[in-house]
Amino acid sequence: MIAAVSAPARRQPRVLVADDTDTIRALFEKLLTNDGYQVISAVDGIEALDAVSVYHPDVIVTDVGMPGVDGIEVCRRLKRDPSTHLTPVVLVTGLSDLPDRIRGIEAGADDFLTKPVHPQELRARVAALLRMKQLTDALDSAEAAFMALAMTIEARDPTTRGHCERLAHHAVRLGRVLGDEREMPRVD
Repeated sequence: MIAAVSAPARRQPRVLVADDTDTIRALFEKLLTNDGYQVISAVDGIEALDAVSVYHPDVIVTDVGMPGVDGIEVCRRLKRDPSTHLTPVVLVTGLSDLPDRIRGIEAGADDFLTKPVHPQELRARVAALLRMKQLTDALDSAEAAFMALAMTIEARDPTTRGHCERLAHHAVRLGRVLGDEREMPRVD
């Protein structure tokens, strides 16, 4: 008799909403919660950064114009951090705020929403960015599995020692030629 194996339970996707306006935060939270997301709220940039380190959201929606650390600075810090640089960030800004949009693009924003935000647009953009994040995470998992398998093979056969590392170095060189500046992880 074959026993049924169930797939591991997937956690509810997490969305961080950072806005200093209570009504906007509450509206976004209600819309996104109704779509099945776990929503974490923050009232300013510092609270948003703290929430990211605790909850590890899958998507971040942040207002540009918050007191203290604004949404652009939140985005900039997240994109500089290797542990969060692939987390999608949506900046919410006013229609006429072209300088904010340019600064946001330079900071690494993945998308923009214009105030007043249409509920369907918010929901569609968060869903699209979540799909992108899930695909990115799946690729990272696959890469880790391939590296573990390669290291196991190399450990069993001394004649292939260093082969995978040499291939990785060639891949990094090719990536740099194509414009990818990430560093290769150490293989020891």
